[in-house]
Amino acid sequence: MADQPKPSQNHLLAALSPEVQGRLFPHLELVPMPLRAVLYESRQPMRHVYFPTDAIISLQYLLENGASTAISVVGNDGLIGVSLYMVGSDCAPSRSVVQSAGHAFRLPRRKVQEEFNRHGELLLLMLRYTQALLTQVSQTAVCNRNHHVSEQLCRWLLISMDRLHDNRLTMTQSFIADMLGVRREAVTEAAFKLQGQGVISYQRGLIKVLDRSKLEELSCECYRVVRDENDVLLHYLPQRQVIKKPESIPIAVL
Repeated sequence: MADQPKPSQNHLLAALSPEVQGRLFPHLELVPMPLRAVLYESRQPMRHVYFPTDAIISLQYLLENGASTAISVVGNDGLIGVSLYMVGSDCAPSRSVVQSAGHAFRLPRRKVQEEFNRHGELLLLMLRYTQALLTQVSQTAVCNRNHHVSEQLCRWLLISMDRLHDNRLTMTQSFIADMLGVRREAVTEAAFKLQGQGVISYQRGLIKVLDRSKLEELSCECYRVVRDENDVLLHYLPQRQVIKKPESIPIAVL
């Protein structure tokens, strides 16, 4: 039986002092995050802030014609619900969809706002995280407009792996295409190109990253901008290690 997730698996919660944890942790509720589950739709009231432990949540901008594109990725580095404490709005500005299944702890918005209004360490951590998230959103917009699908795929794989403790993702190729806002065929072509370069192996829906350093080289500068901003602002994140063994990322084939 797998161990039950703990609040400390979310790096932002783990960075809080025992005093603040003592005020917040009793009010945390562990909730499952199934793949493709929608936490919030755009302009839907928000009642909780979510702190992922082993799940990844994609924030998506939804167009009137139903098309959507991921604008940022949130994992164990932060939280879902920035607008609740930044502007006091109770409505979600974008759709929040589970990109990689797992769990999260949720906290009622009242408790978040109470602690935030103490103007203490939670306020500082959340503001720094918000700045890092804004950098990711802006860099994603630049990337989607200016860079090739293969570079976008590299960036997306790297950013996703940075937010998982075991570097495993399960999703369909069509879902990846939805995240990037491109055709599924383009994702397939980009994946096979990476395989031909020896960066990944791709067989029966299983992607193995064989060369993390090369993957970073082939990614556009957008990944490095986001990574470097996180390193400066989010001091609580664990030190990034060079991967010496292949990473497995199973992707279900339609």
